[in-house]
Amino acid sequence: MIEIRDLRYRTLHIDYIDIPEGITTIIGKNGSGKTTLLRLCAGITVPESGTILIDRTPPRQTTTGWVNEFPDRNMLFSKVYDEISSPLRFGHVAPDTADCEVRNIANRSGISHLLSRRVYDLSGGEKVLVALAAALATHPKILILDEYDSHLDREHCDRIEHLLRDSGCDYILRCTQQMETAAGSDTILMFDEGKLVHAGHPADVFSYLKETGYYPFSWRVRL
Repeated sequence: MIEIRDLRYRTLHIDYIDIPEGITTIIGKNGSGKTTLLRLCAGITVPESGTILIDRTPPRQTTTGWVNEFPDRNMLFSKVYDEISSPLRFGHVAPDTADCEVRNIANRSGISHLLSRRVYDLSGGEKVLVALAAALATHPKILILDEYDSHLDREHCDRIEHLLRDSGCDYILRCTQQMETAAGSDTILMFDEGKLVHAGHPADVFSYLKETGYYPFSWRVRL
């Protein structure tokens, strides 16, 4: 369980919330606090007050994978193989073990054919897949995705959705503007002006949003 209590950071105010295991999607308009919450849960930012515990452990003591909204900002190395292997190298994993992990996650991600390519020659969707593979290479407890799908077509989104479900991460936190993506989550959190306004299963949250642009188009057509 991710437990958030009395959290304050700038305009973000959360009195309390418990986030279960699985895929949790954060939605809301720009400036509502989505990315701020992700950064706090990743330990990139420290709250001004309050606590975040991931299975009773602070974020900075938890193994975390992070994928930035802008693909180029995820990349540290020029070659795909080096990029995916970088968190393993930084963690002092033995070379043979690291190589096995890189090839395994590349195969699961469907990007084995990219391992010898230059990162900056890839498409936006391919860069996101490489960043995601790098984030998953160390088998993190929590994976955090900041509007990773803003540069992806539906085919890439579907591929990533299958990969996330098969990732083995206890917690996946993501924010998105794609309500079709959000609809496939286990839990949805909706924020407005730094405050949590809805939380729960997608069917429950979207039941309050039928007359808004946040209602999934496929659900609207079905109705």
